Amino acid sequence: MSDSPSPQVKMPDPKQLAETMQRVAQKGQQVMQAFIDRQQQGGHEFRVLDPQVMMHAYQEWAQQLVKDPGKALALQLELWQKSLALWQQTAQRLAGQEAAPVAAPRPGDKRFSADEWQENPVFDFIKQSYLLTAGYLQDSVTAVDGVDEHTRAKVEFYTRQFIDALAPTNFVATNPQVLKQTLESGGENLVKGLENMLADLESGGGNKLRIRMTDLDKFRLGENVATTPGKVVFQNDLMQLLQYTPTSAKVYRRPLLIIPPWINKFYILDLRAKNSFIKWAVDQGHTVFVISWVNPDATLAEKSFDDYLREGPLAALDAIEQATGEREIKAIGYCLGGTLLATTLAWLAAAGEERIKAATFFTTMVDFAEPGELGVFIDDEQIGMIEREMDEKGYFEGATMAEAFNLLRANDLVWSFVVNNYLMGREPFPFDLLYWNSDSTRMPRAMHKFYLRNMYQRNLLREPGGLTLAGRSLDLRAIATPCYVLAAKDDHIAPWTSAYAATQLYAGTVRFVLGASGHIAGVINPPAANKYGYWTGAQLPPDPAAWLAGATRHEGSWWSDWKKWVAKYNGKKVPARQPGDGALEVLEEAPGSYVKLRI
Repeated sequence: MSDSPSPQVKMPDPKQLAETMQRVAQKGQQVMQAFIDRQQQGGHEFRVLDPQVMMHAYQEWAQQLVKDPGKALALQLELWQKSLALWQQTAQRLAGQEAAPVAAPRPGDKRFSADEWQENPVFDFIKQSYLLTAGYLQDSVTAVDGVDEHTRAKVEFYTRQFIDALAPTNFVATNPQVLKQTLESGGENLVKGLENMLADLESGGGNKLRIRMTDLDKFRLGENVATTPGKVVFQNDLMQLLQYTPTSAKVYRRPLLIIPPWINKFYILDLRAKNSFIKWAVDQGHTVFVISWVNPDATLAEKSFDDYLREGPLAALDAIEQATGEREIKAIGYCLGGTLLATTLAWLAAAGEERIKAATFFTTMVDFAEPGELGVFIDDEQIGMIEREMDEKGYFEGATMAEAFNLLRANDLVWSFVVNNYLMGREPFPFDLLYWNSDSTRMPRAMHKFYLRNMYQRNLLREPGGLTLAGRSLDLRAIATPCYVLAAKDDHIAPWTSAYAATQLYAGTVRFVLGASGHIAGVINPPAANKYGYWTGAQLPPDPAAWLAGATRHEGSWWSDWKKWVAKYNGKKVPARQPGDGALEVLEEAPGSYVKLRI
């Protein structure tokens, strides 16, 4: 058995290294000055991981911990025992013996997929030591009794952020792949990584690290993403209405309106031709209209939830009637767009109007009793901080909302890019989904205050008469429209059990479908891909677990199931409608100008 050759250490060119370090130093000075200037400006700025909020949560948790020191001692003893077993296992491996691991990563944890984490006893020891300590910290949080559930959820969330940040994969000295790259490049990866980090700090205004997830220069809206042919046929202060060009000689009589969330851009439904729900719906014979929300600035600060109702779906209904002559439509709402669709249905029902003959909800909450991990940000202290920031700016930063969403899956959406961009010194890979994920939008002050307080915090939408919008009292139980409710099993933004709660509220017939995967992949699942699968069940008991126990799993895409469901509400075939044929003139080409404004 021969020894493996030692890696060749490459020495960087001294002149090139000096020039690079000079650029880094100059950029670093600029970023630091921007940071100092930003701090001197003062003002209120909401931070997702605010030290004061974290301290208050841990103080409440610690007060309960000291009341039962026996549990803490038992957990420490268990950690010591497992650590001793790990030392013994490592000694056996160093002696050339086989030994079963004491701790193993959870299924799907990609951080330790490199061979060195398994084959090298030293890195295997580092990995298992980290996993044991992480498990101990998590158990210490969950084992404490007497902590109210909201505080417990916050402490668990903050603890997970701490654990994820301290993973050995995030440091040069304890990541075997980074060490190898450093030796092979003579440290150039670290210099390039520092340049990348400074560029991201500069992009974040000097006081935030806006991590690039993809190569933003590789994508152009209307060229290689959001390419389904269509026209803008209507617009107002809050939205542009897109009508897509038909691909068949005849189409269904009732048009289809899609209402996306205004916290994201609509083109998640139109990334590429092969996974575009919009293109697929057009190809099925639907006359598709999509709302493209504006990216608001301070001039729209006083736009309210009432305005989003009036200038969004209600304005779209009237515009579609002008464009096609049809008063009755089908509608789809995605996430917050689904919440707005539900309020629209209730608003119409209050006056006995039935303009929407079939409603589909993608990963939507209308009952916010169990909002999932986003609930850690919903309390008076943090909402008050958000409101103070909005009072100064007139809007809530979309980047801050995106940061909160990313931290729900920090290893995949934060730390993997830290390793790739800063430690490995690589450019992020061009990926259309991550381009969309980086294209966040702001929320107007008046609307966002109303949404956070009345829906997330007070949960008034589910209460009969709990909310009044545009002059009408809302009652979800008055909605007799047939509804198709789609949830996603691994959704970290709209938990499927919370989306299921809608089945107990609507008066009309409801079909509930549970897609596999998460908030995005559970929805964007074209039939041709034949991925993920979905569950259906005719009975809708109050308990979502009981529904799942009696549900039937199907292979493939829920899109095919929806196609069968919506068929009875499509109406007869009519000659295809071209954008601009009706009473509305073409304003510009799809995807329009509103969606192109980045922040």
